Amino acid sequence: MKLPRVVIAGTGSGVGKTAITCAIIRGFMQRGYTVQPFKAGPDYIDPGHLSHVSGQDACNLDVWLMGDDGVKSSFAKNSTSDVSIIEGVMGFYDGFEGRSNKASTHQISQITDTPTILIIDARGAARSVAATAHGFMEFSSHSTIQGVILNRLGSDRHARLCREALEMLHIPVLGMVPRNPDIALKSRHLGLVPAIESGAVRNMLDFATEFILDHIDMDRIVKLACEAPPVSIPKRTAHPAPKTVIGVARDGSFNFYYKDNLDRLRSAGARLEFFSPEGSDALPACDGLYLGGGFPEVRADILESNRTMRGHIKDMAQDGAPIYAECGGLMYLARGIRNDDASHDMVGLFDADAVMTGRVTLNYTAGVMTGGPLDDGGVQFSGHEFHYSRLDGVDADARFAQTLDIGVGIADGMDGMLAYGTMASYGHLYFTKKAAEQLVQRCIRFSRR
Repeated sequence: MKLPRVVIAGTGSGVGKTAITCAIIRGFMQRGYTVQPFKAGPDYIDPGHLSHVSGQDACNLDVWLMGDDGVKSSFAKNSTSDVSIIEGVMGFYDGFEGRSNKASTHQISQITDTPTILIIDARGAARSVAATAHGFMEFSSHSTIQGVILNRLGSDRHARLCREALEMLHIPVLGMVPRNPDIALKSRHLGLVPAIESGAVRNMLDFATEFILDHIDMDRIVKLACEAPPVSIPKRTAHPAPKTVIGVARDGSFNFYYKDNLDRLRSAGARLEFFSPEGSDALPACDGLYLGGGFPEVRADILESNRTMRGHIKDMAQDGAPIYAECGGLMYLARGIRNDDASHDMVGLFDADAVMTGRVTLNYTAGVMTGGPLDDGGVQFSGHEFHYSRLDGVDADARFAQTLDIGVGIADGMDGMLAYGTMASYGHLYFTKKAAEQLVQRCIRFSRR
């Protein structure tokens, strides 16, 4: 079937991909299209911006986590809108290794057979932007790049020099965005500040998209997307009637989730009830919990002040309910979160502290899982870890479910700490169908006790 679609890639990180992608999404919507956003790679924050603008939950596409067939399947399954827009990760050809395009935006564009627009930060260059664009287009014989958008131009003269150089090489220019410090999206240690966390961030994003829209050629971008080759879309099936309820933490502290993980839980028979560890007085009526990642270290005072919720979660865990927590969820289940300035009490299920270090741990992860609420007897798993904390005071006799072949984990290549029916890891897992089914089945068994 015909599916209009386009990839928005960059020459590297920090060139303005997210803001320009959001503007293009809004440009399609202003023309009456519905838009399904996707994000290449394991990122959670940028998808939140794309979701805010589009009104649709963004989906991740990551070859390392999903494999080629998984990317194709997820893209086809989730492309339910008039147009699909894929925001790239890092530079167009950057991925898992230097020898190949594995896990790169380029590979995603090839797998999905999608035309690409390259974003170039034009600061400090003029004619050289044409050399950059030409190099990216010629680096691979299957580059998929069909045009460029120049960002952060300094003046009309600067724009004219760049355009002249690009036109000499017959490279389509689809946008010329001036430098504007008033549209810079706020960042901190893990990247952009999530849109869910702040009305000010959402307002800035809205302002930035309107500014950018005035400087890109949406008519040509729509034409490019609509000329994408046909794709095969599988017949969609409805989720089964729910057999259990899983509470999912979602607020300013916890909002890092793969859409596919949530969909797989629903497909396995779960109804998801979202709640806020920051502001809810009680847990939803549920048979298990999923505590995702986020920024509990930034909002630790808010989490600490909700003693009632911390008590409910600890009681539920000690009662043996199936609970899966990752990264921010692990930190929340620890005894406390500490940094140089303050210490805040958390749930206290694990007798250890999450300590902010100022040093990043960033890896893909892979290994074997034996034990915990997602395991069915020793399964291979893939995921990623991205955090600025470590877990201090872990008991020598602590039990772990995950043995890592790739990644750091909590301690000595082990991750997925166990207590009662809970598993908490620094790694963010991409659920297999079996893992989702295991969590749902354990919740069903817990509900029948």
